[in-house]
Amino acid sequence: MGFHLISLSALLLLTRVFEGLALPFDKKYNISWGNNNVKLLKNGEEIQLSLDKFSGCGIESKQSYGSGSFKMRIKLPSKDSAGVVTTFYLHSHTSHHDELDFEFLGNRKGKPYILQTNVFANGIGDREERIQLWFDPTTNFHEYSILWNSHHIVFFVDEIPIRVYKNKSYRGIGYPTQPMQSEATIWNGESWATENGSQKINWSNSPFIAKFQGFNIEGCPSNYHSLNCNSTKWWWNSKKLWKLTLDQEKSYKDIRSKNMIYDYCKDTNRFQNIPLECSVIIKYLIF
Repeated sequence: MGFHLISLSALLLLTRVFEGLALPFDKKYNISWGNNNVKLLKNGEEIQLSLDKFSGCGIESKQSYGSGSFKMRIKLPSKDSAGVVTTFYLHSHTSHHDELDFEFLGNRKGKPYILQTNVFANGIGDREERIQLWFDPTTNFHEYSILWNSHHIVFFVDEIPIRVYKNKSYRGIGYPTQPMQSEATIWNGESWATENGSQKINWSNSPFIAKFQGFNIEGCPSNYHSLNCNSTKWWWNSKKLWKLTLDQEKSYKDIRSKNMIYDYCKDTNRFQNIPLECSVIIKYLIF
């Protein structure tokens, strides 16, 4: 029986084509907690996470990844969801952890829906930003994604960049480098999430249901010891993705000018000394 060698670039291309196909939940993910509140739909290509008085629930990827593009299509709870936190994030599960967060903070009916992002590096977070979504995230699925390479981290909503965190580790600023799992949860965050915790959960509306689709992960598995997760052989590390395109920069600045309601870099009441990364942010995202 003959064997044929295949180049690394060809292998990665084939991997990307395969990843583009719709995958059932259990190919890439496991239920991490709250099993009774997790329901698989559409032959596992959609999953329902719910919160009731007794429990929330969560899922996590079977592998950890050292870089990549991570996406999830989410439809948020449709009822008055004040105090209900729905999340999609990356987490290293180490003592000084790295973490990249999408956190949907629930809302009172008729109020704008707030999305919070956060970045943890080596156990240090407190880098929250908040935007008001410009659509109703409860009526349809929308795509939320994170691009993570050694140059920057970009948070996208429906392919529009809403946040960029540049790698300034050479200036002593923390940057996530630890392998992380992709995770999603729904849980009780009424002590802080909606209007600083003043709006509590109305349990008469429970269970609160969030739905998720799109369980493909395009990432460098941390157990690929022979492959450098920062290699440009992985498409998300290619030089053209080291910064935003001109069109992306335009969309980025437009969304932030119109929809951003909180930026930790501007919170002088919270920080007596402005965080170091805030003082070296490059306005137009160009090296």
